Amino acid sequence: LQYLTNYSDQQRAAGRFERPTNVRLDNVMDWLEHIKTVPADVRLQVWLAFAFLAVCLLNTVGLLLAKFMRRSSEIGVRRALGASRRSIFVQYLVEAGVIGLAGGVLGLGVALLGVWTVRQRSASYAELAQLDPVMLIATFALAVVASVLTGLLPAFRACQVAPAIQLKTQ
Repeated sequence: LQYLTNYSDQQRAAGRFERPTNVRLDNVMDWLEHIKTVPADVRLQVWLAFAFLAVCLLNTVGLLLAKFMRRSSEIGVRRALGASRRSIFVQYLVEAGVIGLAGGVLGLGVALLGVWTVRQRSASYAELAQLDPVMLIATFALAVVASVLTGLLPAFRACQVAPAIQLKTQ
């Protein structure tokens, strides 16, 4: 910015510029917004994708809670036979992680289909749609981390099951 200001001052002193110095240096994101590289409908699609992710994560918590609590009699028997709360917690957390890994593989297939669909459009940004290795790794990491995080509450609730109550009901 200082270089541009000095250049403008030198050119004005030499008589090339008549107006006072008015230089502006935008960062990359501001410049891309200024030249309207990303259309507004793509921004809306990104926000809708994050909203969809949030709804999916809430549904995952509910489904995992129902699944783990349905197996409470099994948990009670395992606890009565000597399994620690920690081992039950880890088992259900690993189960949630495997679900996330399977979701990541399925999501990869859907993403490849989506990229192919976008590239078939005649829009000016269609050729920009691509998946790179960093994005693929981030996708798998997000799927596994999100499923493990959403599995924390159900796994915690599962390991809190009292074995005496479960054994009395059987």
